[in-house]
Amino acid sequence: MCRAIDVRQAVLAENDMLAGALREELAAHGTTAVNLLSSPGSGKTALLEPVLTATAARGVPAAALTADLATDHDAVRLARSGAPVKQVLTGGLCHLEASHLRSHLDGWPPPGTRVLYVENVGNLVCPAAFDLGETLRVTLMSVTEGEDKPLKYPLAFGLAHLVVLTKTDLEEAAAFDRAAFTAHVHRVNPGVPILPTSARTGEGVGTLVDHVLAASDGATLHRPALQSAPATADLPKTCTPGPGRHRRPDPDDATAPRP
Repeated sequence: MCRAIDVRQAVLAENDMLAGALREELAAHGTTAVNLLSSPGSGKTALLEPVLTATAARGVPAAALTADLATDHDAVRLARSGAPVKQVLTGGLCHLEASHLRSHLDGWPPPGTRVLYVENVGNLVCPAAFDLGETLRVTLMSVTEGEDKPLKYPLAFGLAHLVVLTKTDLEEAAAFDRAAFTAHVHRVNPGVPILPTSARTGEGVGTLVDHVLAASDGATLHRPALQSAPATADLPKTCTPGPGRHRRPDPDDATAPRP
C-alpha cells in the first residue's frame, strides 16, 4: 500500500513540476490559462461559448482547448464563437495532466492569445488533483445537481479560485436552495467568490470575463485554504491526487475548516 502511494505521489510531483514550468512558459507568451472543472452536464460548454464571444468583444484574443473521452462535439459548438478551438481526446483517461496540455500547445494557440480557456474532462474527482499550469481555477456546478455537491467533492470546490453556479434560469424549477449551497461551498473553501450564471439569459457572463481578465492582469486571487493541506494516505484508487497545492486533506478535515 505504501509503495502504491509513493508511486502516485511521485507521478504527481512530476506533474506539479511540469505544471509550474508550463505556467512560466505561458506567462512568457502573455497567455493566462483558465482551468474549468465540472461534472458532465453542468452546462460548462454552453457557458463557455458566450464567454468566448464576450472575451473577444472586449478586444482580448482568446482560445479554447476542450477535453473529452470521445467526440469533437464540444469543439464544434465552441468554434461557433469564432475563437480558435482545439479538441483533445483523452482515449478514456478521466482527466487532463500538465504533460497532456503541454503536448497540444506546440504552435498553438495563435501568437498574441491572452486567455486560454481549458475545458477539462467532465469529472469532479480526478481533474481536481492535477495542476495544469493554470492561473485561474474555476469549478462549475448547475442548480440541478443538488446543494450538497460541494461537500461530496471537497477537493474540486476546495481548490477553486472561483465557483460558478450555472443554469440559474432553472433555479426555481429545480427548487434549488442557494443559501444552503453557499454555506456548503464556504464550508470547504471559506470566502471563495460564487458567481451565478445562465448561458440562456446571459446572467453572469460579463462578470465571469471580468474575473478572467483580472487574473490575466495579475490581480490577487482568492487563496483556497486547501492549498496548504498536507498529503495523506487516503488516495483515490482510480487516479492520484497531486502533491503540494493539489494534495487532498485528511478525511477528517474534508469539509474543513470548520467554524
